[in-house]
Amino acid sequence: MAEKTGIDAAIVYAKGDATAPQGKGVKMIVHVCNDLGGWGKGFVLALSRRWPEPERAYRRWHRERARNDFGLGAVQFVPVGEHVWVANVVGQRGIRTGSKGVPVRYEAIAAGLGRVADKALESGASVHMPRIGCGLAGGKWSRVEPLITQRLIGRGVAVTVYDQ
Repeated sequence: MAEKTGIDAAIVYAKGDATAPQGKGVKMIVHVCNDLGGWGKGFVLALSRRWPEPERAYRRWHRERARNDFGLGAVQFVPVGEHVWVANVVGQRGIRTGSKGVPVRYEAIAAGLGRVADKALESGASVHMPRIGCGLAGGKWSRVEPLITQRLIGRGVAVTVYDQ
């Protein structure tokens, strides 16, 4: 995959599994987590089938939240292989749609993607993800896609979004 920057840059859409990212070099798999410490439905199940570390790290991060940065917009970077990282982005408030609407929090995803861009640029990583925030979190891709374009593509980070 050729690197594109500036006006020619765009999200690359691919068929496949985001837990098996394509391409060479350092890869960062990005997904959205809730702020309750819950891990058990959606894309996280595919992550846990492949690697135990992201779930273990997330649960510990939540458990110790009084002494760390856990909260909406925070990101935890978990190494799962020599050149593969998982980024746990806290981008949803709770887990159920209710009186306050759907759980997705676009501003938290935007903040988290800014942190992902910093880490990706520092490590030379490409970013790989499903359509974050649009499954159980209830978000709309029409709102998430521009955040990815602004926060990642706009800073020169290559992004691949996987559809099954």
